[in-house]
Amino acid sequence: MHPKNRLWATAALCASTLLSACGGSDGPEFRTTAYGKVQGINDAAGTGTYAWKGLPFAKPPVGALRWKAPVEPDAWEGTRAARTFGNACLQNGRIYGPGANNTYDASIATTLNTPVGAEDCLTLNIWRPAGDARDLPVIVFVYGGSNVSGYTADPVYDGAALAKATNAVVVTTNYRLGMLGFMNLPQLKSGDGSPGDSGNFALLDIIQALKFVKGNIAGFGGDPGNVTLMGQSAGAINTWALMTTPLSAGLFQKAIPLSGGISLASNLPAGNLPALNPAAAYLAQGNALLARLVIADGLASDSASAQAWIAGQSSSQIADYLRGKDGATILKTVLAAGLTSSGPIPDGAVLPVDPIGAIAAGNYHKVPVLAGNTADEGKLFAPLLALFGGPAGFKIGDAERFSMMASFNPDAPTRLNEGDILDPAYVPSQAPVTGWNAKSALIGAAFMTPNRDNVLNTLKAKQSDVWYYQFDWAQEPAPWNAIYGAAHAFDLPFLFGNFGPSVFSNAANSEANKPGRTGLSQIMMNSIGAFARTGNPNHAGLGVTWKPWPSAVSFDASLTQPRVTER
Repeated sequence: MHPKNRLWATAALCASTLLSACGGSDGPEFRTTAYGKVQGINDAAGTGTYAWKGLPFAKPPVGALRWKAPVEPDAWEGTRAARTFGNACLQNGRIYGPGANNTYDASIATTLNTPVGAEDCLTLNIWRPAGDARDLPVIVFVYGGSNVSGYTADPVYDGAALAKATNAVVVTTNYRLGMLGFMNLPQLKSGDGSPGDSGNFALLDIIQALKFVKGNIAGFGGDPGNVTLMGQSAGAINTWALMTTPLSAGLFQKAIPLSGGISLASNLPAGNLPALNPAAAYLAQGNALLARLVIADGLASDSASAQAWIAGQSSSQIADYLRGKDGATILKTVLAAGLTSSGPIPDGAVLPVDPIGAIAAGNYHKVPVLAGNTADEGKLFAPLLALFGGPAGFKIGDAERFSMMASFNPDAPTRLNEGDILDPAYVPSQAPVTGWNAKSALIGAAFMTPNRDNVLNTLKAKQSDVWYYQFDWAQEPAPWNAIYGAAHAFDLPFLFGNFGPSVFSNAANSEANKPGRTGLSQIMMNSIGAFARTGNPNHAGLGVTWKPWPSAVSFDASLTQPRVTER
């Protein structure tokens, strides 16, 4: 080829590649994935971002695919609309999950403890800054909810503000929940040692989402070689789990696990609450669910006859029986039987039998880690006070509390006081020993703190790039500043730059505290951005030098000014 022609050909190829990455002549909201073309949202004039929502990263895990490892989605013809969130995964309603309409709205109060969402839910969402920048850092977020609830359409998790503030591509992903996401039952296993035999379907979903990111994110301007996996609460437990499984090798290069750990009871001093249960606990849970379903269907009259019926069936017959059940029926049975605990199963294949031991032995993905907790984690776990011999922290139910917050005006005088919400045993909240502050601190001291120290100290012995923050902001209007303070998950709006509408927004966010909280939010998002780019959360606006664990920084603010200090 003539040199001049070769030059023109090279220029044409480069132009073609750039157009593909930027959306081509159709506009920047059009992109092409390995499965087909998608049309998202061009919000350059509003949030300064482009977004794509409801992108399938796996086939719907329904029918024969229920309790199976996720399978790549089918390709589609034409252009797929990617302008609305996909379904929330099937779950029993909680105030932290969706209502009947896959979003935060008043229906949450009327759908508590009833099935919401759908099994056809394995979708993810992408936001990126407007413009044609390429090779941007990628942040993949995994929601919390005790591994039994949560959804990417929660307004707190909208990725636009974080993408804009960090100049990064932000991805949020759904994953299966509860016993649809974690199920340890021999009859569902193929016996060939395949990943699905672990029962960790939710972890496999997140891995499949990360594979989608690796194979497709360049077309959205992201760098597939610079992915930060970020999760909060159950999402943090799952993030820690993915740091210890060989199946996620090369899929992320940094990790941000917030308010979660990966310790078994055997890793902690006696009397503490572990973040992880052994596989045997989930085997017992799976067997109990199966027996309950058999009795409910009239195939047996009691536990003994249910076990006899089950023993008379082949594994394939049991698997067909379970996969033939309506998903909502399964969830109702789980709730009625009190089988609601859920989480990663340390099966020894997908997840080590002892993840902390695996980290101590160096058998994990050695990536920079930024961890965090809130100062008053226990204030969102009021029922756990029963473990300490007292009544549950709140004297009102979730429906009443939800409605109370939804109707609260943070900028107007109120007659509401802490005694309207807290059990009388914990009022006044500031009373030494007996007050709500002191009692809720016991939960954090027995749960979050030992799990945090165990994993971070184990990790620190293997690598130096481990960072930690404590979120101390507690400037809510009264009485919510006493009820919640810096409660579990209250750092999330700051990290995403989203302060409403959402379940806690009326209780937390007032015009009076807006200057301080928005300023603090910007600093926290900048730390996330710095970490996603470099593996170090320090940046010019931090105001202090953030040293690795066991040092830490405190994120706090007055009503009007951010306060970041060394701890």
